[in-house]
Amino acid sequence: MSHLTEFPLARPAGCPFDPPAALTELRAEEPVARMTYPGGHEGWVVTGFAEARAVLADQRFSSRQELLRLPYPLPGLEELTEMPPAAVGDMTGIDAPEHTRFRKLLVGSFTVRRMRQLTERVAEVTAEHLAAMRELGPEVDLVAAFAHPVPAVMICELLGVPYADRDTFQRHVTLLFSADAPAQERFAGITRLQEYVAELVAAKRSAPTDDLFSDLTASDLTDEELAGVGSFLLAAGLDTTANQIALGAYALLRHPEQIPLLLADPDRGVEELLRYLTITHTGVRTALEDVELGGQVIRAGETVTLSTQAANRDPLRFDNPDELDLTRTAIGHLTFGHGIHQCLGQQLARVEMRVAMPALFTAFPTLRLAGEATLRPDHQNIYGVQSLPVSWEETR
Repeated sequence: MSHLTEFPLARPAGCPFDPPAALTELRAEEPVARMTYPGGHEGWVVTGFAEARAVLADQRFSSRQELLRLPYPLPGLEELTEMPPAAVGDMTGIDAPEHTRFRKLLVGSFTVRRMRQLTERVAEVTAEHLAAMRELGPEVDLVAAFAHPVPAVMICELLGVPYADRDTFQRHVTLLFSADAPAQERFAGITRLQEYVAELVAAKRSAPTDDLFSDLTASDLTDEELAGVGSFLLAAGLDTTANQIALGAYALLRHPEQIPLLLADPDRGVEELLRYLTITHTGVRTALEDVELGGQVIRAGETVTLSTQAANRDPLRFDNPDELDLTRTAIGHLTFGHGIHQCLGQQLARVEMRVAMPALFTAFPTLRLAGEATLRPDHQNIYGVQSLPVSWEETR
């Protein structure tokens, strides 16, 4: 039986979009395998698509943060092997019925229909930033000029962050997810973001406006819960989509033959980019009772690490999975998770990508890489691009 002594993070040399080779090999040999966690906990790693999907759908596997073990050390938290309870409002680290209570209040604001109604506004914001990018050019950092600000504006408008506060908010979130900032600075960023959102909650209670935060003030959520949910949504709604757009652009610039396919069918193309890139590459659950999975028995209390990126490349689920193929029907991937914790903002992310990415390559048909991309370290869990220098030729 295979047994990992550490969770592999290093991607194959020259292949920034592929899962670590050790996980790919393990998936072929033993999609549910033993793994020793930092601190000595004996748990499991899952690399197969069917097995990972089964764990995500099974509420006998808990998301409660305090029950989980970390598969790899986090910067600034290298000594942490057991987790504290999730922060108030962090829906990823709790189970039903607490999770159900929060999700029911929010799910109506993120429906497919409601998100598609935002398409026109996403197009306006995209056009504004493409015009600003042209003024800055003909060489820019695509992350700073485009991939980051478009989702930032959208999540701020959706939640009701005042225009005058948006630069401040974006600085807090950027620091929070910075790979370069010391751990103490990142933790301070968390505190400042929470303090800002608490002030925003108080303002919405006293003077509601037409936004999600104001709607939530009419619910039974306490101020602390509102601030927690708000911090969670603001940070998650910005960082993940910004990295999806930036990493997607990087992949297409390295595979330029795929760009016309994106322009011809953005819906299909975006779904394949989501599968191929799998920026949220790792998930963790802990068994609440003994569960049979893939021919193995997961004992109560054992933690299971899910390699979503390996699962999304499983040849038993997708033909030629290591190829980027924008003609593929990639629906059913696990990039947004599965089950009761499936990403609440997935439809907003899809709308933003379906609008912004084709618009980028239409506005700049000669767009090309102008230097080396700076990639985010995998230990941040959300993979992506920190900077992406691009250039273009002006056309008349």
